[in-house]
Amino acid sequence: MTAANADKPIITLDNVTRSFGAVQALRGVSAEIREGEFFSLLGPSGCGKTTLLRMIAGFDEPTTGTITLDGKPMAGIAANHRPTNMVFQSYAIFPHLSVGDNVGYGLKKKRLPKAEYDREVEEALEMVSLGGYGPRAAHTLSGGQRQRVALARALIMRPKVILLDEPLSALDKKLREQMQIELRRLQRSVGITFILVTHDQEEALIMSDRIAVMFDGQIAQLDSPEALYRKPNTQRVASFIGVMNFLEAKASGEKGDKISLDIQALGKLDIPASALPAGMKSSEITRVGVRPEMMSIVLEGAKSTGHEIDAEIAESEYYGDMTYYLVSLPGKDEPVTISMRNTAGRAVLEPGSKTRVSFSPESIVVFR
Repeated sequence: MTAANADKPIITLDNVTRSFGAVQALRGVSAEIREGEFFSLLGPSGCGKTTLLRMIAGFDEPTTGTITLDGKPMAGIAANHRPTNMVFQSYAIFPHLSVGDNVGYGLKKKRLPKAEYDREVEEALEMVSLGGYGPRAAHTLSGGQRQRVALARALIMRPKVILLDEPLSALDKKLREQMQIELRRLQRSVGITFILVTHDQEEALIMSDRIAVMFDGQIAQLDSPEALYRKPNTQRVASFIGVMNFLEAKASGEKGDKISLDIQALGKLDIPASALPAGMKSSEITRVGVRPEMMSIVLEGAKSTGHEIDAEIAESEYYGDMTYYLVSLPGKDEPVTISMRNTAGRAVLEPGSKTRVSFSPESIVVFR
């Protein structure tokens, strides 16, 4: 996203609702999507993200509310007259056509001279690293290649917005990770606004400038990936974005820029007053959260951090680069999750091992 366009909205959603009979799929969604950004709609199945994407595309209309695209209200404007193009989950590649004819399908109605048509098709293929693939039969392509062809077909029409409906969900893990990087690189190189629908939290965190987390037809939080992960505004958002340990807590006082908390299993702890979300009072705190990587197993010989508690390893899960421990803490029935990187010479602790756990007050997230 360029600095010049950082705050300019290309799409404005104003109190958008959508009902299907008695079912309300969207409930007053308002947001601005900036020009040139990679924006993700993230949420579980049935939260309304695909319904919202289809309304931006023009395949459906809001029940109430307005959608403005590039400064123009979109009410009543058909999908083929909007400056958007969509890449579907199934890619919708025509198997009986060549790769080039698939990519250039939308150009046919422009009746371009053949040389110009061929040049534009090849340029689009080169953008997605498929230069020279034009004559190939589409049915011979791999899943990753079909995904690139679908992208080239969308890009060739030079839309202002590319809409992506879970385009990587059919790919295997390794190819999916590769395509996430390539798709992000492509978006940055062409400078077009991309809007991605996904239920994959990691995918959204890797690829997005900003993410709208949706539940039950509403946006629960719209923020940068780092802000969503480090400062989730509700327990539900915190649970959906990665893993978080929750512990009961209550404020016992304030002194200067510190808030004193009594935290289940962790004891008395002072946290920065800046940890409170805007508009929240310390008296409203009922729980805190700590990410697994923000707690550490204190290994033998390690220097004390000053914030340590006794613990016991309940389970360990070895993932190669990381080990995830379920750790029992005094005063908490359910174990907490702690992740530790497997460095040279670091042993994996067995269940039943006695240990100590360290943590930092700055890593504590507070919730109502």
